[in-house]
Amino acid sequence: MTPHSPTRSPLFDRITATASRTPGLGAVLLQAAVTLAAIVALSACTSTPLPPWPSGPGAVSIPKTSSPAPLPLVQRASVVPSPLGQPPTGAVVSPLSPPAALVARDEAPIPAPPYNAAVAARFPEPPITYDTPGLGRDRRAFTTNAELAQWLQSLAEAAPTGATRTQLVNAGTSQRGEPILALVATRAPATDPATLAKSGRPTVILIGQQHGDEPAGSEALLVIARELARGLLEPQLDRLNVVVVPRANPDGAAAGTRATANALDMNRDHLLLRTPEARALAKLINDYQPILVVDAHEFTAVGSHLQKFNAIQRYDALLQYTTTANYPEFLTKASMEWYQQPMVAALRSQGLTSDAYYTTSNNPQDKIISMGGAQPDSGRNVHGLKNTVSLLVATRGADLGRMHIQRRVHTHVTAITSALRSTAERAANLEQVRSFVVRDVSAMACRDQVVVETEPTPTRRDLEFLDPQTGGNRTVLVEWNSSLTLRPVKVRPRPCGYWLSASSLEAVDRLKMLGVQVLRIAEQGSLLADVYRETSRQTADRQDVSGNIAADVGIVRVQVTPLRRAIDAPAGSYYVPLNQPRAHLAVAALEPDTPHSYFANRLITELDHTARIMSTPSLVFEEPQ
Repeated sequence: MTPHSPTRSPLFDRITATASRTPGLGAVLLQAAVTLAAIVALSACTSTPLPPWPSGPGAVSIPKTSSPAPLPLVQRASVVPSPLGQPPTGAVVSPLSPPAALVARDEAPIPAPPYNAAVAARFPEPPITYDTPGLGRDRRAFTTNAELAQWLQSLAEAAPTGATRTQLVNAGTSQRGEPILALVATRAPATDPATLAKSGRPTVILIGQQHGDEPAGSEALLVIARELARGLLEPQLDRLNVVVVPRANPDGAAAGTRATANALDMNRDHLLLRTPEARALAKLINDYQPILVVDAHEFTAVGSHLQKFNAIQRYDALLQYTTTANYPEFLTKASMEWYQQPMVAALRSQGLTSDAYYTTSNNPQDKIISMGGAQPDSGRNVHGLKNTVSLLVATRGADLGRMHIQRRVHTHVTAITSALRSTAERAANLEQVRSFVVRDVSAMACRDQVVVETEPTPTRRDLEFLDPQTGGNRTVLVEWNSSLTLRPVKVRPRPCGYWLSASSLEAVDRLKMLGVQVLRIAEQGSLLADVYRETSRQTADRQDVSGNIAADVGIVRVQVTPLRRAIDAPAGSYYVPLNQPRAHLAVAALEPDTPHSYFANRLITELDHTARIMSTPSLVFEEPQ
């Protein structure tokens, strides 16, 4: 291969420009720029120049702007336990002490298997048998909400083992009055968010069963919670804090339905925050500031794939990290290299198969396969825009009832244990990446361009399925929408912030729930703004890659042209600055001509109730209560 001239990364220009403006950081930043140039030169034969990146578990090369001193090259060594699927010789997983008897809900009859014995033979039982209330040998129902509460309460009230502390947290209440429970596990001096933030350890939040008909993640997280509190995973608390939310949608779990009690899909509600369930998760993330969020789901094994391709899903797990507009480059690399690649290897070591997450629409004539969407409305994408690594782990089984349940739980336990291990190994690196990203996102206000809307890139690929008669592998060439490479649909000059009218109280409240800073204008002034001129409007259904989103009302799809002018900003109206870490959530919510925006979803009722502010305002502000 003949090397070509390397293309200089925009990150190189940003680092060197910052160094020249900030003498105290010059040595650190210029060294990072030199490192970047060297890596770009070495990667000249590849299609994408690489930014500076740690080459091993202890290496560090992200500039840390809080100190001009050189960064340590090696972090202190530590022993990280093996995944639960690979217990050391002689290890015993101690089950929880038997709880008091509980009356489970009426147990439905076991449904007929959706495929034959040849296909079922491809998914043998794992080498470990997991024990939760819902995984009992003679059970037909999964763990009830009452049993889940008692399980977590028992862990929280158990006598401490060493330095480990646990606490049961009521994160919120479902629409039918069920508590949304979380177990905090830490070796910090206390379990409150402020103490965890001062502990020097990153925090991880694990979420299960946003969709009530996907039980394996919840059962797996009960196992994870026990092992963190008093089992094989407890030593990892030397390096991290963990918050476990086994069941985010208790109403859906009780009813065996995907949606919440008001028929909304809560996993498409993390930007709009219309459900108390999504708000509970938003508050947890605001309080505990995790570096990693893992979202445990299940996908259908048969479904429309049998009709469209005469095939059955082959993979045990489908995985995807944040793929949405404006997600920071370093967090994408951390997601892929520090998490997804080790997770794939951990699953493979257990004889479990995996691929990128994908789905297909409900239209039987549509044979396009799409990765998880690029819209900033799912937990995976919204949590990522809060400057976290955000991972979706889905196992095959949403349509399988109790079939292969031990294997499904084992898949989740293996994947989640891998994510915890990666966080423990990379704790120092992750905090440095986040520190850099927070500063970098905040510094982008008023500069360059911002992506308003993207779409996946259409391509083709071979996808492995199973033959429904023989159970053998079947390769199908499919049309594939890749979210790993997003194509900008709308790009605009990045504003300094957004103005909102005094009547936009609902939008202001939702932004604050997302952890976005909103300021009230205390004294009337004038602002240089881009106002939105409407060019077309229609009412449409809100959709994701699978089709219409459950129980969603029609959205207002509007096309606009920004027009530059001075506007009056009355006292009592609001300003949302973009020089803040969660600026890209404000962009996602407030640019009106996207299907996920607050205008499209009627949280902002008129286009003239918002504007893009194009110069730094000279106004008097106050924090709204």
